[in-house]
Amino acid sequence: MIKHLVIKTSGQGLHEFSEQLTALVHDSGVKEGLCTVFIQHTSASLLIQENADPAVRRDLEHWFNRLVPEIDPLYTHRNEGPDDMPGHIKSALTATQLSIPVSGGRLALGTWQGVYLWEHRHRGGDRRIVVHLGA
Repeated sequence: MIKHLVIKTSGQGLHEFSEQLTALVHDSGVKEGLCTVFIQHTSASLLIQENADPAVRRDLEHWFNRLVPEIDPLYTHRNEGPDDMPGHIKSALTATQLSIPVSGGRLALGTWQGVYLWEHRHRGGDRRIVVHLGA
């Protein structure tokens, strides 16, 4: 079964969508299987990360922004603004697809785990997610 989600982002940062994904799994009726999540963009990515302490997300964002700066004389792709090429690099370093087991009709996430869309662009926008649920 394939479903689609649209996650609206307001700019750079980690945007949790665990609740939407959990509802989709529940509505699917799949009790045991696999939930595969895929983002259809090249300047945003997916992440499973702690959802209890917001400092974890802030630290990740700050660390990645230091690792991949917006202004770098080596970038040749500059057509879409200074945050575009860094967004592509951050996406390449993280994940565009996640696989999460479904057990007992629920995502088998740990106690402190949440599913996030990591927006790497300043302007944000609607991001399309494809979800495949299989038994």
